[in-house]
Amino acid sequence: MARTARDQEERIRERNRRLILKAGIDVFSRKGFDGTRIAEIAEKSGLPKANVYYYFSSKEEIYTAIVAHLIESWDDALKPITAESEPADAFRNYVRAKLEYTRRNAAESRLFASEIIHGARFLKKKDREHMRQVTDRHVEVVDGWIAAGKMMPTDARHLFIMLWAATQFYSDFEPLACDALRKSRLKAEDYEKAAETVIETLLCGILPKA
Repeated sequence: MARTARDQEERIRERNRRLILKAGIDVFSRKGFDGTRIAEIAEKSGLPKANVYYYFSSKEEIYTAIVAHLIESWDDALKPITAESEPADAFRNYVRAKLEYTRRNAAESRLFASEIIHGARFLKKKDREHMRQVTDRHVEVVDGWIAAGKMMPTDARHLFIMLWAATQFYSDFEPLACDALRKSRLKAEDYEKAAETVIETLLCGILPKA
């Protein structure tokens, strides 16, 4: 009986945290950090202001939790890139995973872009170091593929920067993408076409010529 009560309490806790973070993404992405108030997040989440403070001590804590979740999701997208994988399969899976994530979480992606543009004030030192280490590990994988003759020689760091730009643009600068495609908004099929184009263009440039 006690365990059931604890389980229910934990489910309520997780649900409320999700509601607060989702509301935070919406408000922060529209108003920025400085223009956002806890009261607005509470109203958007449908929870009393006191409940928001129960789970998060400040709007900064909400903001950093959102950023941490995005970094974790980007880590997940990179998982296909391992030394044991073939470059074509790894990059194909990575590009698709990254674009699908940005499609489903466009506001979160734009929020992170805004954070970086404004000087990464709330990107913690440990998060920044984590991102550097993750990049270093995957650069080593690409350099290993090149050394093994599985890829054409290229600068792995610039390659990843190019891929980040290609996969983030559709969410971070959606109005420009819509103008280029002559559409009022992007749909799932536009992201699918983007994935096909990025993947095929990439593979033509990095795979050894037969």
